Amino acid sequence: MEANNAGDANIRPGAGEENLENQDLSFLQAIAGAFFSQYGWFLLVLCVGVYFLIQYLSKMRPSLFQSSAPAVSQDPLSVAKREEALEASRRRMQAELDAKAAEFKEKQQRLEEEKRQQKIEMWDCVKEGKSFKGNARIAKNNEEASTSSTAMKPKADKKPLRSGGYNPLTGGGGGTCSWRPGRRGPSAGG
Repeated sequence: MEANNAGDANIRPGAGEENLENQDLSFLQAIAGAFFSQYGWFLLVLCVGVYFLIQYLSKMRPSLFQSSAPAVSQDPLSVAKREEALEASRRRMQAELDAKAAEFKEKQQRLEEEKRQQKIEMWDCVKEGKSFKGNARIAKNNEEASTSSTAMKPKADKKPLRSGGYNPLTGGGGGTCSWRPGRRGPSAGG
């Protein structure tokens, strides 16, 4: 037992104080330096991304991040007035749309009636043996004028660019000189 006592004598209450001398936070500097050297760029990109996300969300829902925004009054009278105004606006727009639809329908009926009358006139001309080409042109002009709301593309003339001159792509026609490509294959040297 005396050996145990000798071992206990070596352990003193102040023996652990040697390790506790360095109590400043310099060890955190080394740890933080190592962490930022490995993950610094990742943290920077993450911070910038979070910043832009917050900016985007604040534009989408301004009341989400601004708690000092004035609250919308939920007074039943004001809500009812807003609903009535909205309903009146809808009725007015629907009435305008109905008027435009009726006007369009009337116009279509008039056009169809005119076409029917022209066809009857053309048929009468055919029965009598008269020419109806002039009437057809007039009918076509009337139809084009009546459908001015739908723009039609003008037909391009199908004239050839050059009526009978030289065309280098065809290989013939214009001069005494004609070029032909050389023969393909290996040269005939010997």
